Amino acid sequence: MAYIALYRKWRPGTFKDLVGQEHISRTLSNAINTGRIGHAYLFSGPRGTGKTSTAKILAKALNCEHGPTPEPCGTCRACQKINAGSSMDVFEIDAASNRGIDEIRDLRETVKFAPVDGRYKVYIIDEVHMLTTEAFNALLKTLEEPPAHVVFILATTEAHKVPPTIQSRCQRYDFKRITVEEIRGRLEKVVAEMGLKAEEEALSMIAVQADGGLRDALSLLDQCSALAEGELTAARVRQTLGLIGHDWIYKLTEAIYARKSQSALAILAELLRDGKDLKQVLTELSLHLRSLMIYQATGTLAQMDLYAEPDEVLREQGNFFTGGEIMAMIKRLHEALTEIKWSPQPRIAVEVALLSLCNPVASGTVGQIPGKEVADDDRLNQLEAKISQMAAQLAAHPAESKAPAAAKAATVPTPAPSALQAAPQVVMPEESPMPITASDAEIWDNLLKTLRERNKMPVFACMNQGQFAGMSDTQFFVKFKGVLMADLAMRNYRTLLEQLLQELTGRQLHLHCSGEDKPLMPPPQPARKKTVMSAAPVEDPAIHVDLKSMPAEEREPLEKAFEIFGDHVVEIEDDDK
Repeated sequence: MAYIALYRKWRPGTFKDLVGQEHISRTLSNAINTGRIGHAYLFSGPRGTGKTSTAKILAKALNCEHGPTPEPCGTCRACQKINAGSSMDVFEIDAASNRGIDEIRDLRETVKFAPVDGRYKVYIIDEVHMLTTEAFNALLKTLEEPPAHVVFILATTEAHKVPPTIQSRCQRYDFKRITVEEIRGRLEKVVAEMGLKAEEEALSMIAVQADGGLRDALSLLDQCSALAEGELTAARVRQTLGLIGHDWIYKLTEAIYARKSQSALAILAELLRDGKDLKQVLTELSLHLRSLMIYQATGTLAQMDLYAEPDEVLREQGNFFTGGEIMAMIKRLHEALTEIKWSPQPRIAVEVALLSLCNPVASGTVGQIPGKEVADDDRLNQLEAKISQMAAQLAAHPAESKAPAAAKAATVPTPAPSALQAAPQVVMPEESPMPITASDAEIWDNLLKTLRERNKMPVFACMNQGQFAGMSDTQFFVKFKGVLMADLAMRNYRTLLEQLLQELTGRQLHLHCSGEDKPLMPPPQPARKKTVMSAAPVEDPAIHVDLKSMPAEEREPLEKAFEIFGDHVVEIEDDDK
């Protein structure tokens, strides 16, 4: 007889055999006992959690010779045919390969016929979300009002892809992931029936690797048992599944904590020589860091579906990093997991990730925060700017008598807060508070020259209207005659100018532009010609306009002009003559 895989051999045969889905088995059993059998069911959940197995159990419960019963016998002719997949009344349809409207039309034609052997015709449509939109629409009417002898069971791992019109016509049951304890208990029963000795740690490893799917766990057990040679050990499981192992992960964590980049890369190289997968290295390191994070927060790993790790190791390595550092490290490892999917050299991406964890200055995620020193420098620069601003204001407005100051305060309106916020420039005095050396003036000249050479004419035109007002170790002051140009330079050209200043001086300088609006001088009056007084009377140059003789369309605008400006019309002299 051909060998049968463990996940097929140990497929649940009754509702009691279902693992981790008690809420579903109890509900369906009660529905059968009370005769409230639905015409359509939707089973959704992760892979390997028992959706198709539950559908077959329900089909046997409905067609068993002793039923309908929640406990099918499994020995009658109908149950045996369903188990063997040869029943004429139970149809398993793979929607991934039968997804078109033609297949659904054939199904609509076959549902009309009565069952051959049992009471119900059961249609199990697996991966139903793969059906096309047209196929779903063709199924709607049949699904809503099927014949009394038909039951539809739709199974999917992606329920969100099933149209709401289909879901509303079905009873939906959500299958949950099976816990590590439940999977391990099932594996213990299986190995006991097989007569195979197995270490508890080995079964725990398989249960964790199954990721909530009992079918995956049985497949992994089937694979590992082939190498067991009478006893299933943790070392054999680790070797078969390509796992890294606690010892290597602990060494790698210690190397990261000690900032030993060479040791971390050497450990990675040795793991790769042993045939370990890069993705598995990052995954197990992330799981270990997750264990440290949860142990720091709760003091235990119980009920967390994690690898069993010694408390002394968790306690020791949990003190290596803070909670924030661990979360940042996990984030960086997850980024590396994404990078290796598309990188032409995945090993380089993993090495960069490990080096970034070992070197906090380069990564900016763990250990001493490199941004702290930068932030301190920024705060110092801001304080220096404020001090310079206060000094400039004091120099620009010397102490005055109280009476004139009070009168001035009463007449000068207080600017609105929005105006103050809109003009953050430093107000510079008429005379610079710091001396201007020849080298400082040369920097200003070189700045203007660089702007011309690089064809930054709008910036040059703006800055050429300013006057160099001095500089300190971190500040560079420019004074304009008006606030408008100063605001333009700070708002539009500041980044470029600070980059050029850094190129010219070799250090970071913060640009500060200021300006004061002074009262505008009145425009010059045109020179008047001197008139020679004579004894003869001067004739009035006024022109008489006869409005009555003008057409109506010309008269109306002139009448309006006379009303506004008067009716004294004179001739305009040409100055060029």
